[in-house]
Amino acid sequence: QVQLVESGGGLVQAGGSLRLSCAASGTLGAINTMGWFRQTAGLERDFVARITGAGTINYSESVKGRFTISRDGAKNQINLQMGSLKPEDTGTYYCKLDRLGFTYWGQGIQVTVSS
Repeated sequence: QVQLVESGGGLVQAGGSLRLSCAASGTLGAINTMGWFRQTAGLERDFVARITGAGTINYSESVKGRFTISRDGAKNQINLQMGSLKPEDTGTYYCKLDRLGFTYWGQGIQVTVSS
């Protein structure tokens, strides 16, 4: 089993920054793809960013240039540095891990950007 725990969310004014972290524990291999999705009430969960075990990084167009995903392999942790935040970035952010055909999700963490 794999457990994911997100931290670092909160309330910030537009233009501000926040840093999210996701710590993975359990049965982990050396190579996993981890990433972030976000969901606004009533809408689907949307892709934000991901990083593969090989270090390949992808961002959604809406956050490219403002968010940076990174990985601390020693800690089985990924981080999402979010800058130039906009009210439309508001939502519940979920950490995701893909391993051997299985998908694991964190419990989600709230990010609210006020205008």
